[in-house]
Parts: sequence; structure tokens; C-alpha cells
Amino acid sequence: MDSFLPDVLIGRLGKAAEQVRPGPHAWDGSYTSLELTWRGTSLRIESAHAGDDLVLLVTPLASQPKSYLPPTLIFSVNFLWNRPGSVVRISTGIEAHGPMGTVPIFCVASNEINNTHSTCPDIDVNTPVTGPFLAADVTGPVAISTGHARTLAQIQSIVDQQHHAYQHVLEAAGPSAPLVEAIQAAIAWNTIYEPEEHRVITPVARGWSNGWGGYVLFDWDTFFAASLSAVGSRDLAYANALEILRSETPAGFVPNFARGGGWKSFDRSEPPVGAITVLSLYQKFHDRWFIADAFVPLLRWNRWWSEHRSIDGYLTWGSDDENRPENIDDSSIGKRDGAVLESGLDNSPMYDGATYNSQTHQLEFADVGLMGMYIADCDALATMAEALGKTGEAAELRDRSRRYRSKLATLWSEKDGIFLNKDLHTGEFSHRLSPTNFYPLLGEAATQQQADRMIREHLLNTNEFWGQYVLPSIARNDPAFKDQKYWRGRIWGPLNYLVYLGLRKYASRQVTDEFAQKSNELFQQVWTANRHVHENYNANTGLADEVDSSDRFYHWGALLELIPYMQQTEPPKSGTAK
Repeated sequence: MDSFLPDVLIGRLGKAAEQVRPGPHAWDGSYTSLELTWRGTSLRIESAHAGDDLVLLVTPLASQPKSYLPPTLIFSVNFLWNRPGSVVRISTGIEAHGPMGTVPIFCVASNEINNTHSTCPDIDVNTPVTGPFLAADVTGPVAISTGHARTLAQIQSIVDQQHHAYQHVLEAAGPSAPLVEAIQAAIAWNTIYEPEEHRVITPVARGWSNGWGGYVLFDWDTFFAASLSAVGSRDLAYANALEILRSETPAGFVPNFARGGGWKSFDRSEPPVGAITVLSLYQKFHDRWFIADAFVPLLRWNRWWSEHRSIDGYLTWGSDDENRPENIDDSSIGKRDGAVLESGLDNSPMYDGATYNSQTHQLEFADVGLMGMYIADCDALATMAEALGKTGEAAELRDRSRRYRSKLATLWSEKDGIFLNKDLHTGEFSHRLSPTNFYPLLGEAATQQQADRMIREHLLNTNEFWGQYVLPSIARNDPAFKDQKYWRGRIWGPLNYLVYLGLRKYASRQVTDEFAQKSNELFQQVWTANRHVHENYNANTGLADEVDSSDRFYHWGALLELIPYMQQTEPPKSGTAK
């Protein structure tokens, strides 16, 4: 054997890395399809359900292989995660024996050279696979079937039926079908079963999970996954929202990250978008039990911000040095870097020069974006409290919303026509602008007149944020824009999404329509070419593959498609903010 590909990851980097082009993926896994190219060999791999049975169909595609010998396909069968059971090779295939009974596995292969179909031969292969496996040279389609022995034609028929069923469901979305297909692929291909907690979750990307102990859930990323999941799967939307809340720390906040092995960030949180996410799911699906389950951890988190991240009534970012678990080696804990990481905008030029106070563990920086999100969080939680009959908590939250809305008003610059961040160490306003400066619209903390100026003078200003590709993570006329490095100028789905939620409350339909169209065009440019869902995009070219720091299948990139989906299916009632 010249080489062996033990596993496959979407977007793995490196000259010798496999190339994966993700295709359709039904929410329930009833049909999936992807194309794989490695060492010059290209295959289409499809899966489908036949009742309780699973079939896999591998079809060779036009290729330029680097070997004169045909590739050998190996189907390894075993029990994952140390689950009880045994697997044995038998004359007709493989049998898996577990607590639920026996599952037979059969293999059938075709030889297009002599036009024959047969069961996979019982051959010995020099492979590092341990345990029973089935193998066949790929000279034509090769297939696996569980439960019953099936012919290749029967398996192809099952795959075709499930593919048609998938397409039928997609077509029901009408004009939104291309948006739904992209969102569904971005979420479904990243959704996994997580054995430590016995749950189904959607980490940001397969590559991240592979490098973080099996899975990693980031705070705001996972709430965004819940919103994306709601396009087609209520249960998955609920699971993502509740599972990230379950990772709450003893201090009462949702951590920056929670990963395999029980590790999480005990020193810092991330942007508070949980309550607006949970409320939107409740308003869509109307399950009272859901907000009842989510309310208590969301309220603890809301109170934590006010108690631990406030300076003179302004909200700030921080990193608490005393909360340092022994099993985590993180040099950013209790330092300026950790405080900036809490913002979720890791290297944003907004925070260049901001002072970290090692005594208070806070960045001495009044953040307009944080305050806008927090006010929206208070209001969403108050609405939930009222729905649950929690009048005392509702009053507490409404009062907190008023206090921070009043404080945010002091960051309005009449001269500049926008809310400005403030350096609390020097007392000076910061004129470095990012999309987060529009978050007061999300919290309905601006007057209509203020919103009009922000939109007209800044959002639609081609020297700052408008253009062919929107929205850059720092204004185009900022010196850091030319960096186009991570949060220094590149375009990010979550920034577009949160700004869009604010625009829905203030902007004209013309503005929200154009914003949705630009978000869609940016996403589709790379999606159509490569079927990639990028972590971030170049604000000058709209491309994304030109850097290594943009994961190629990071689910929140699909927020760029959620914007036009909402614009089509839930048209905004513009100008309704108070």
C-alpha cells in the first residue's frame, strides 16, 4: 500500500491534504453526499437510510490518479466510544453484536472493466486498520448495506429515493431554497454526537473539534448555531442553545469555550447573545418549557455582567486571574489578552492601546457593542420573565435595561453622528469604528434620528463600511483595514448578522434589502466555487481561501445566508424602534 487516508476533514490544509466538497446533508441524516479527492482519485460518497438500515454508496468520478493500481476502499466496522459489543468477520460480511441485537453488514462491488457485480472479495490488505473490515478495489461503484444483503441496483435505488425526498423538502422552501440548502449543509455537516455528555451538538467546525479534544463549543458561536439550526430543525436549535447554557461556570457565566475533557474558560465569557437567541426560538416555536429551562442560567449570566464587568456604570471586557484551573495552560488568563478574547474579536484594532487593570481584571474601555448587546439581553430576558409570570425578575431586568440604556446615551457623539467607545483610562473617546458601533440599534438604544445619521453617515459611507463587500470588521479608512488579518478588516458573518438585527428595527426596507443582497452575494461567491463556508472573508476581494486563518467550513459563515433568508421569510417592520 502506497498510502492510507485514515480520516477525512473538510478544509484540511496542506499540499497533500484531501479535498472535500460537501454536498447535500439532510437534517436527520437520511441522505448525505460529498465528493472526495485525494492523490488524484475522486469519489462521490453518499449515504441513505432504509428504515433502520444504512446504505453507503461510493462512486468513482473522473480522476487522474497518481498510481497505476486502482484505489482500495476499506470499510472498517467497530463500536465507538468504548460502547459494549463485538464485531466478527463472517463469510458473507461482518456481524456486529451489541445490546440492541445483531446487525449484519454486507458489501457489494462492481467491476466496470468486465461489467460484473459481486460481493466484496475476502482479500488481505496491508492496512493499519484494526478489527474486521471489508475491502474492494474501486473499479466501479462500491456499496455497503446493513440489515439485509442488497444488490448494487437496490442500494442505488435507496440512495436515489432519499435524494429525491431531500430535494422535495428543499423545494418546499420556494425562492429561499438555495439559502436553506447552504445553511443546512453548514450546520448538518458540523453536527456530531458527543459521547462525554451523551448529546448532539454543533461545534464550529470539524477541524476545530479534531484539535480540541473531540469537540469545542464557543459561547456566541453556539447560540448562532441554534439560530441557524432553527431554519430546519427545532430540536437541534434547542439542543445547541441549552447545551451551551449547560456549560455555565460556577461563577454564573457562559464561558468563552467549553471543550473535550471538561476544560472550559473560567476566567472569561463572550458576547451576551444568548437571551435574544432563546427568545427568537420561543417566538418561532412557542414551547414554553424551553424558555423555562433556559431562563435561570440566562438570568445568572445577565446579573454576572453587571456585577463583574462594570466600571462607573459602563460595561467592559475582562479576564479574572483568580479563576485559573490547574489543568489549563492559558497564558492569556488574567491578562489584557484574555480580556480582549472575551469580546470575541480577538485582534480587533478597536482595543489597540486599551489599558487592562490587573486589580479589577477589566479592560478600562467602555464598549458600545457590549452595551448594545447587553441591553438587548436585558429586554429579551424581561420578555421571557413576563411570559413565565416572573414579575419580580421582569421588573429587575427592565430597570437594568433602563440604567444601561441611559449610560449608553452618554457615548453618543453629536459631532460624529454615532455612538463611540470610550477609553476609561484617559477619558477620551475612540474614533476607531467597527460594526459593533451599530449595536445600539440592536438594543433599541438610539432614537430614530440618531439611527438615521448612523446609517446615512457611516453604514452607507463607502469610505467606512459600504461597498461591494460588507461589512469590514474595521472601517475602510482605518489604518488597520489594510491588514486584512482576522478581525483587522476582514468580513465576519456574526457582525453582519447582529448589525442586520438592529437595522430591522430602524432602517428602510431598501437598506435592509440591499444589505441582505450583499451578504448573500459575498457568501455565494465562494460557496458556488468551492462549497466552502468561511470563518471570515476578504473585504477587498470577497475571497477567503487566500489566508490560513479562515476555516473553510465554519458554521457561522452561513449567517450571511440567514440574513437574506430572514429578509425573505420574515420581512422586517422597519422603523418600529422606540
